[in-house]
Amino acid sequence: MRQPVALRCKRGMRSLRVQLTLANVALLAVGVVAATAVSLMGMRHYLLDQIDSELVKTRDSLAGTQLTLREIDSLSVLSFVKDRLIPGKSGEHSTPDTVFAAMDGTTGEAVPLFGVAPTPAQRGLADAVDDPRALVGDSGPRDVTLHGASYRATGTRLVDGTYVLMATSTQALHQGIAKALKLDLAVGTLLLALLACLTLFSVRRRMLPLEDMVETSSAIAEGDLTRRVPSSREATQEVEQLRLALNSMLHQVETAYRTRERSAAQLRHFVADASHELRTPLSAIRGYLQLYDQGMLTEPDERRRAWDRMNGEVDRMGRLVDELLTLARLDQRPELRLRNVDLSRLVRDAAEDLRAQQPDRPVTVAADGALLIRADESGLRQVLGNLVANVRTHTPADVPVRLAVERADGVVRLTVEDKGPGLEAEDSARVFDRFFRTGGFAGSGLGLAIVQGVVRAHGGEVDVRTAPGEGLEVTVVLPAQPKACA
Repeated sequence: MRQPVALRCKRGMRSLRVQLTLANVALLAVGVVAATAVSLMGMRHYLLDQIDSELVKTRDSLAGTQLTLREIDSLSVLSFVKDRLIPGKSGEHSTPDTVFAAMDGTTGEAVPLFGVAPTPAQRGLADAVDDPRALVGDSGPRDVTLHGASYRATGTRLVDGTYVLMATSTQALHQGIAKALKLDLAVGTLLLALLACLTLFSVRRRMLPLEDMVETSSAIAEGDLTRRVPSSREATQEVEQLRLALNSMLHQVETAYRTRERSAAQLRHFVADASHELRTPLSAIRGYLQLYDQGMLTEPDERRRAWDRMNGEVDRMGRLVDELLTLARLDQRPELRLRNVDLSRLVRDAAEDLRAQQPDRPVTVAADGALLIRADESGLRQVLGNLVANVRTHTPADVPVRLAVERADGVVRLTVEDKGPGLEAEDSARVFDRFFRTGGFAGSGLGLAIVQGVVRAHGGEVDVRTAPGEGLEVTVVLPAQPKACA
């Protein structure tokens, strides 16, 4: 369904391209109007100054002669004045360019000049000047209106009291200014139209990166998290900075989404494995209780064996719950109880425990002297205990084991290495997964996951090196000064 024209126009006016174009056109229009006004005012002032200069020069020359009107009229030397200053006979409403009139100071009427009766223009000038004394007293000419036309007029007083008035038409000046104004408006309108077209074209080209951002955002909203805003050769510095920031944000959003999906999958897998692990001992306990309830355990040895099996399953379930609680606390990033811990002593204690449990196993310890580190002692004991238990559970009792600790390059490295059967590549990639167990071995599959959680809580990392037939080497790297884990 097509949108109404009014709605499309309203949305078009709200677009950034149109608003920038209107802003540029408005600014240029203000500039054109200001420039036109200043230029026309300057031209008018210059031309009026030229007219006023000619009038003042003529007035001062006439005033300096100290002649009367009769003497001026009788001087033949002024015959050229008749040709230049006395206009020919004209109609009642004629508007000559220059008017030269004599005015009686008592009656205020125009008097004959050079033996010629006053013309309508001369009488009109005399009528336009109400107070000749004020006109003579002014330092410069003033504006008067003669037969509807504008003039600049000035005057002087002769010795006999007669006033001589002089006026020059400014009609040509105003006509020139009007033509200049029309020309400026026409040129300004053309410039505004040209600027509007160029601005629309330029802004549209500069807005292409923003359109790419809109397209990318729409694609991401539809589920394509791999989309990124492409670079553009026409992009400005600010748009390029916005593109980089947007791509960085999109990368973080994609990473967070993938992490959430992976965490949700791990949580579902964890809950399923935990349910399976807890169901096994519960099923065994329920089975023995049913046997006892049905009276099928009649012999004392059978009842004792069933009792021992149920206690064993309870202990197994209790250890599993404890390990699950430990992992849950590690996921919540608990506050560590940091203090100075001798890591060498912890390694030697773990080796002694292993010798006591498996006297036939060759155990080598490289932990001479004291190696102090700021850490949580119970957490590190749990790390060593789980690593040693992993060796004890998954390798034959006569396989050699090596425990070592050293400080180098600002970190502390703890290594537990055995010469057992080792692991395949696909198994070594999953040794830190929760409930992961290699085939044929007992245990909850949470030991190495707890090791990784404790080490990361200390701001460290744990790594595994293994290959089939080459044993397993677990290396724990701890910072010399503990830092909060990210």
